[in-house]
Amino acid sequence: MKRTSYHHGDLRATLMDACLRLIESEGLAAVSLRRVARQAGVSSGAPYHHFADRAALLSALSVDGFQRLAADLAAARAAAATPLAALTDLAAAYVRFSRDHPAQFRLMFRPELSQPEKHPDAHLAGDAAFEVLAESVAECVADGVLPADRAEILAIAWWSLAHGLASLWLDGQLDKRSEQMGTHTPDLVDAIMRAFTALITPAAAPD
Repeated sequence: MKRTSYHHGDLRATLMDACLRLIESEGLAAVSLRRVARQAGVSSGAPYHHFADRAALLSALSVDGFQRLAADLAAARAAAATPLAALTDLAAAYVRFSRDHPAQFRLMFRPELSQPEKHPDAHLAGDAAFEVLAESVAECVADGVLPADRAEILAIAWWSLAHGLASLWLDGQLDKRSEQMGTHTPDLVDAIMRAFTALITPAAAPD
């Protein structure tokens, strides 16, 4: 087992994947470096070559998650027809990320686990992801469809709504409401974000 730990292809990535599988199957409370090593099939000492402790591993997963989220948001923004349309597309990308990476998504918003005071990279990565949204809102301001004096508040409101929808979907509540309304959950998410966009841009024509 010791030999395996030293000759593993990409030990760091393998340990991170193993940690996510453990979270998905048993929850965050089950995570320890020893359990992650067992899940990855390496020696109990192998994780310490890359992670000083449990918090360091969870912080690395948070950083990776926020970087992936930022990339997804940037791609959605780049593909949108207009800055205003990008707001709805960004929400869809945000919610989709939470569905594709549920364990990682939940971890990313648990700073007490990753201890950002010791591992500030997670905080910086989260700010970088939020900046994609802030830049999209700034483009809407430049286009004259959003007021400049409310840009920061609207960005936080958008994030709060998208995050709430993502959390409700992960918890099964949004599926329940969608079924009651006779629609599909992705369509409901899209309709909610379009309604929100219409509320904050009453003078703008709908996309």
